[in-house]
Amino acid sequence: MAASTGAKSLIISYSNGIWRSFVKLLPSADSSLLAKISNLYPKILPSRSRRRKLGLPLPLGSDSIQSSLIATDTSSTILILEDIIDHTLSSLHSIQKSLLFWQSLAEGTSRQKISFMILQRGPRAFVDGTCRIITRFGTQGSPFGHLSHSAAETISANIAVLKSLQSCLATFLAEVYLEVNKFGQQLTEDSDKLLPQFLVAINSIFSKLEASISHPPEIYKSDNSFVVEEGSSCALIFEKLPEIGQEESQWTDTEIKDAMNLVHQNLKKLDSYLSFVLSRCQKPRKLTLYWLHYTCGAVGLSACSVWLLRHSRLMGSPNIDNWIREAKESTAGFWKEHVEQPLISIRDDLFETFRGRQKGVMEVEEVQLTSDSLHRMLLAFGEQTKGQKLPDNLSDQDMMEIVMDRYEKELMHPIQNLLNGELARALLIQIQKLKLDLEMAMLELDQILKANEINFAILAALPAFFLSLFLLMLVRAWAMKDKGAEGRGRAARIQRRLLLVEVEKRIMQLHSCMDQGKEEDAQCMFGLVLYSLDRLYKAVERHARETGEWLSLREDIAALGRSELEKADKLAVISRMERMYYCLLPSLPSSRRH
Repeated sequence: MAASTGAKSLIISYSNGIWRSFVKLLPSADSSLLAKISNLYPKILPSRSRRRKLGLPLPLGSDSIQSSLIATDTSSTILILEDIIDHTLSSLHSIQKSLLFWQSLAEGTSRQKISFMILQRGPRAFVDGTCRIITRFGTQGSPFGHLSHSAAETISANIAVLKSLQSCLATFLAEVYLEVNKFGQQLTEDSDKLLPQFLVAINSIFSKLEASISHPPEIYKSDNSFVVEEGSSCALIFEKLPEIGQEESQWTDTEIKDAMNLVHQNLKKLDSYLSFVLSRCQKPRKLTLYWLHYTCGAVGLSACSVWLLRHSRLMGSPNIDNWIREAKESTAGFWKEHVEQPLISIRDDLFETFRGRQKGVMEVEEVQLTSDSLHRMLLAFGEQTKGQKLPDNLSDQDMMEIVMDRYEKELMHPIQNLLNGELARALLIQIQKLKLDLEMAMLELDQILKANEINFAILAALPAFFLSLFLLMLVRAWAMKDKGAEGRGRAARIQRRLLLVEVEKRIMQLHSCMDQGKEEDAQCMFGLVLYSLDRLYKAVERHARETGEWLSLREDIAALGRSELEKADKLAVISRMERMYYCLLPSLPSSRRH
């Protein structure tokens, strides 16, 4: 028994060694190969221009929107503010996307978590996860349970890191915004004079961010490779302003320029630090999530390419040329049979309706002539038989009854009456009646066939019609594809309303923290409110401009960002926004307002 146990352990140990050697051959996330490949894709925090896309306006007084629009083009202070807010909001957006991904994965089933750990983290994780499952089959406990537990720990650690970063950056954004609110209208009137004082305030805010974001225990976990020693190059350490007097006269142009450059350096350091942290807990790229699909697609494409090469001219085979010719002939035949001929038939039938109108009139006149001739024959026969003039209102049917009565009497002596009686004349009248009935039946049948010729042509064109409709739906779905909350479809409209709901929830949480005296939490929540308002601002701008609602909607969004506005007033504004503005309605109305 001991010998068999030792042999089993030796086999497991040997197989583990082989697996480790094989895994080392695969590229890791930190390898130079993947690093070069990743350079082809956008970075976590892409480089930004000095001027950002206009978002939530700064609180620069009573008319903050117009003041911000005017001052941005002239004031260096406003330009610095725009740059700081742009960096912070973009970083918060990257964190929010990753946080939503991990939270949705945390709410998934154990099977989904195991599938993520094995199939959605790249080829190396696939091989490593498969190796763990195989090696744990002979041990106590389920290997899948261990993998699910490991996935839960990874997800919870990533969520903790992202929430910590989100809280720090939201607090930083709120402090900058409140600092701007403190100066207010003075930033647009005397921005150059206030610039030194404002730079000192910004330097203090950066110092607070450094203290809050550099060493929280949630960010660096030894079991998740978040090990950063204090004072190392990975820790966030901002540049500090030199010891300069606070009075405006002691600030030279060179010192102001150096202080502005220092702010930009601090922003670059913040980007580098966030890139380092987010590289370990960000949402995986689509290439990583669907690497198995892409691999299978690449293998299938390669096999298809080889198969096509074998049937191409390069290998001396005419198969592809024959297939192309047959496809052209089939397409041309389908086009002619189901598109061209039915359309020509419908066109001819429509024009034939006008061209053949005179012809139809002639056919009706011929039937009328036969009917008039029969009427005269019946009238003459009836008057001769009765020996008196028949009334004018007597119908053909009544006169036909007289003919039939006489015909029955004449049939009693057919040979005699055929020569001397009215039998022959009665037979001729019946032949005339039969002719009239045949002509009327043929006229009705001809009208039925002509009425259904267009229906037959439409039925022949139905396959082409449905094919065209299907292609049109595909093109429309591609053209009208929802691009987040800024799209035009139903899903984009739902996303915009969800943004409004998010703003409402965070405003409620903000005032709840303020009522409970939690100043730090309230400041963080105020930053998240500003972030949600900025996303809503950018999502509705294009749609509101098209409907002419932008001026009013922009003022309402800016009002929600004012810290001095009461909770009841903000909720009233939100209620008005979701009821009145077209781009925020729950569903498209039956007719668009003009």
